[in-house]
Amino acid sequence: MSLLEVHKINSFYGSIQVLNKISLEINNSETVCIFGPNGHGKSTLLKVICGLHSSSSGYIKYNGREITNLPSYEIIKMGIVYIPEERHLFPEMTIMENLNLGAYNLNARKDINKNREFVFHLFPRLKERKNQLCSTLSGGERRMVAVGRGLMSSPTFLILDEPSLGLAPVLKKAVFEKVQQIVEEAKITVLIVEQEIEYALKLADRAYMLKKGEIIFEREKENLNIEDIKKAYF
Repeated sequence: MSLLEVHKINSFYGSIQVLNKISLEINNSETVCIFGPNGHGKSTLLKVICGLHSSSSGYIKYNGREITNLPSYEIIKMGIVYIPEERHLFPEMTIMENLNLGAYNLNARKDINKNREFVFHLFPRLKERKNQLCSTLSGGERRMVAVGRGLMSSPTFLILDEPSLGLAPVLKKAVFEKVQQIVEEAKITVLIVEQEIEYALKLADRAYMLKKGEIIFEREKENLNIEDIKKAYF
């Protein structure tokens, strides 16, 4: 049985259809990437999975339980954590305060110390600057806080939307190295939407290409070809 099953999801913004009969499956402990041009529905799909945007038809199941259009706070309790590209940090709060907010759900509170230790293990710089206001951080540091706050929620399924967006090349490489470390050490299933194809392909067990609100192909790792993906973009 798949960990996550998305079946023929349709979704709209007003009268404009953004997702058209989207279906995909993700198995436990997989890292799956979704590629596709900007504005073609990738972020909307993630928001529908996480309860931040509604679907008009189809269904989504997690661990065999239907979660279609459940409120996001219920979905987080089940272990699905979404880290958006916008980061959405609280700038006038410290790194530590932002991290602790990630542990607000009851399931995560009991593991707050263990999760914080893991975050500081991944990102030693955050531990060094834990009392620093987030408004004073660099783009790369803010991304670390966003990922760390997500990990504070005790996820079993981590969804990352454009984790390398706006970062310098050396920091993009570092972000994907940290994602790989999360997969290997925390044994978390990961779904990534990303424009940096080469970095993401190194992590992916499988990939989907989404274009004009539809899945146009799915490929296993051994059949992933960067040229095929670039061709599908254009």
